[in-house]
Amino acid sequence: MDKELFDKGMQIRREVLGDAYVDRALSKSGPFNDPLQELVTTYCWGWTWGREGLPRRDRSLINLAMISVLNRGHELKAHIRGALNNGLSKEEIREVLLQVGIYAGIPATVDSFRIANEAFAEIEAEQAS
Repeated sequence: MDKELFDKGMQIRREVLGDAYVDRALSKSGPFNDPLQELVTTYCWGWTWGREGLPRRDRSLINLAMISVLNRGHELKAHIRGALNNGLSKEEIREVLLQVGIYAGIPATVDSFRIANEAFAEIEAEQAS
């Protein structure tokens, strides 16, 4: 494992998703999942998100669209949180999800809107407590 890239990835992952989310993900890990956590942190967050070619805001826009198209609800919820942390508004997230409907189908958009509303409610509840 490239320790420097892993550490960079962990920093970015925490900045985008928040410490509480990352801590929950890591606490559910164990001997079987630890290599997956290393892979995700090092290459998704350290190598890809750590590149200078696109700002994080743009990477969030791309991720929201791709993850919505793939119907990966759990990941979409996490990246909605990240998109908000990276400066996207709810309205901008809505526009991404509407565009997904045109290019990938209404069922993907319906699910994505449902998941987005769940994510917004969870985030608002956390902020209220």
